[in-house]
Amino acid sequence: MARIGLLGGTFNPPHIGHLVCAQQAWSQLGLDRVLLLPVHTPPHKEAVDDPGADVRVALCEAAVAGDERLGVSRAEAGVPGRSFTVDTLNRLHDARPEDQLTFIVGGDMAASLPQWREPRAILELCTIGAAARDGVGRDEVLERLDRELPGASDRIRFFDMPRIDISSTLIRRRIAAGEPVRYLVPDAVAASIEREGLYR
Repeated sequence: MARIGLLGGTFNPPHIGHLVCAQQAWSQLGLDRVLLLPVHTPPHKEAVDDPGADVRVALCEAAVAGDERLGVSRAEAGVPGRSFTVDTLNRLHDARPEDQLTFIVGGDMAASLPQWREPRAILELCTIGAAARDGVGRDEVLERLDRELPGASDRIRFFDMPRIDISSTLIRRRIAAGEPVRYLVPDAVAASIEREGLYR
């Protein structure tokens, strides 16, 4: 049995904010490993300048290389089309039913859980690990969840996340403008982007 954290996203490209989030969850939630979970096709938004799921998976693998606490799962990237969290969790649970899964999200996303597809099934399959800044909004999140999805707050665990104002959109914009992105993304990711001529 392993305690596995799942950090989903487009990762277009992965940056240090993603890795800090994964590390904080690993450290504070007592996880054995955190897996980056790149989507194949984002369910709610278009992936701008998307080099393709395989390339984004490779960038994630480069980002976590050498860190045994972190890994990459193809559970979503390997399934063409839009994938929903409940489907992904079912696939992972079927493959390794003994693992304890924690799905890592931002605090705002945790508050929107009642609007997700099959939220009760999600809570049966995993715990929600919610990133919070300085304890901000925790009570509001829990109150909203218990109002809209009674009992859900029992399946939420918060962890502290420092504010890091970096986004994949910012990275892509800087690359397109010919500006450096070193220290905003892991060196191996910067090298891959340069080598493959991505986001130009």
